[in-house]
Amino acid sequence: MVSIVIPLYNKEHSIATTLQTVLTQTWQDLEIIIVDDGSTDNSLSIVRCFADERIHIFQQANAGVSAARNRGIKEAHGELIAFLDADDEWKPDYLATQMELVEKYPQCDVFATRYETCPDEGVAIPAIIRKLPFLDKDGVLNNYFMVASKSQPPLFTSAVMVRHKAIQTIGGFPIGITSGEDLLTWARLASRGQIAYSIVPKVTFTIESYEVTSKPKRSNDEDDFVGRELVNLRNIYHPPYINHYISHWHKMRSSVFMRQSCRMKSVQEAVKGLWYNPFNYKLFIYIILNFLPSWLQPFKR
Repeated sequence: MVSIVIPLYNKEHSIATTLQTVLTQTWQDLEIIIVDDGSTDNSLSIVRCFADERIHIFQQANAGVSAARNRGIKEAHGELIAFLDADDEWKPDYLATQMELVEKYPQCDVFATRYETCPDEGVAIPAIIRKLPFLDKDGVLNNYFMVASKSQPPLFTSAVMVRHKAIQTIGGFPIGITSGEDLLTWARLASRGQIAYSIVPKVTFTIESYEVTSKPKRSNDEDDFVGRELVNLRNIYHPPYINHYISHWHKMRSSVFMRQSCRMKSVQEAVKGLWYNPFNYKLFIYIILNFLPSWLQPFKR
């Protein structure tokens, strides 16, 4: 049986569609664990309209998506746990594809498929994944940190299934941070075990449209807990290419600070990134952009 964990917070406009993509899966040996994280809209009422005994609802005060997922992990009965956000959609054979990976790569703890991104109004586009170590439609992602530093995120939560014991071993998703909680979870799992990966997109990730020059909707945590934990993983497990990934992390933080007009913080993050990978050329560009006069800055105030 596969336990499907869905954190729910104010998704009344999408949760019915999301749930329907689970109930119409070609693989039907499953349970659905919905953790309502203090929703204030009609999300929970909509879920209760589904008459399926495999749906189990748990409620808690609002504590954030990581806490909701961790509650779902605690309540899960399956050996395998699949995660799905309440506004994403699975293709009908998503779980069947994941179970094929489980059978084909039993040595792995993490199983993932490629995904596609779809803006509010637009056409779904497959995620750009580079540097894969295999040529077939699936294989073992043994260079996760290289792929992750050269691509869009190869692991996207709604396209990931993990062994129950593996996610419990790392303590679930980190609590108390606002950015990078998923990223750190996959990095911890990638450092400890192997990942089976299918290049065929089986999940649609709905994203809000935005302009590159706009201020980011999520801010960096002032305390860079994720960065420190990535360094700890490097020092303990020595996974290949993790320096590239740490540099990539600081590049993301530098970009956010730059778009928030926090110039010195952006430069500091760029310098940290260059320390881990001096060939990360975009960081030189970020430094230059931060020293341009205000009227030349390309970012909206």
